[in-house]
Amino acid sequence: MLTDSSLARPVETTQPRVERRLAPIAGAAALHLALIAGALLMLFPFLWMLLTAFKDMRQSLQVPPRWLPNPWVWQNFPESLTALPFGRAYFNSAYIVAVVVVATLLTASMAAYAFARIDFPGSRPLFILFLATMMVPRQVTIIPLYVIMAQIGWIDSHLAIIVPSALLNAFAVFLLRQFIKAIPLELEEAAILDGASRWTIYRTIILPLLKPGLAALAILTFLDTWNNFFTPLIFLNSPQQFTVPLLLNQFRGQFSIDYGHLMAGSAIAIVPVMVVYIVGQRAIIESVAAAGLSGK
Repeated sequence: MLTDSSLARPVETTQPRVERRLAPIAGAAALHLALIAGALLMLFPFLWMLLTAFKDMRQSLQVPPRWLPNPWVWQNFPESLTALPFGRAYFNSAYIVAVVVVATLLTASMAAYAFARIDFPGSRPLFILFLATMMVPRQVTIIPLYVIMAQIGWIDSHLAIIVPSALLNAFAVFLLRQFIKAIPLELEEAAILDGASRWTIYRTIILPLLKPGLAALAILTFLDTWNNFFTPLIFLNSPQQFTVPLLLNQFRGQFSIDYGHLMAGSAIAIVPVMVVYIVGQRAIIESVAAAGLSGK
């Protein structure tokens, strides 16, 4: 005959099982809620920019601020394109980005191959010293760089932006070096036995196997160069030489800011960045993970 204690025993053994099953579900739900809250928090400035682009000056300065425009001012977008030489700034940014990306891929891949495979005297201390430049803020080196550019005669020239960006990218060298360290050394040894030179190995073996890293580096360099505001602000003086971020700053007057046209121009300027990032975000994540896990 079953007693009360024997009938209650299954309840005591079943309850912990239910709790153990619910615990991972509750943890996952809490994690997803936290991620959604963080995503909404980061999305808020972008949404506010888009909505402000459809407001006039009165609505932009309204206190307390109103979320939705009333009425919607659609002419801010065409007026922002015609108020300033936006087309010229787009062209300047596009060709600067193209030259910097191609030059960075070339110089960084050659330097990375030298640091990864060529054992020359002082290679490791020199590489560590080169990486240490990543910890120096750009604002610290801008004054000596400005003096050098002035002596060369590159002030108010795009060369003052292109050349330092293409030659002094320590992160690019580090990223590609990690990829090269993951390439089997036996491939190069076999090529050397066949009489291949370092340049032939670099061109026919390293570069083809380095395509994932080069693609990720191209995307990261594009994003950094397109959004660069500080360097053009220092070196460029003529409006015809301005890039897109520098031109957008012209919507700020001495006593007021035209928020509607500024946000409309910003929304137009961010389109290439969004397209490149959406298309290449997988390559960025995979390359950064690979760079951290491979090599020494």
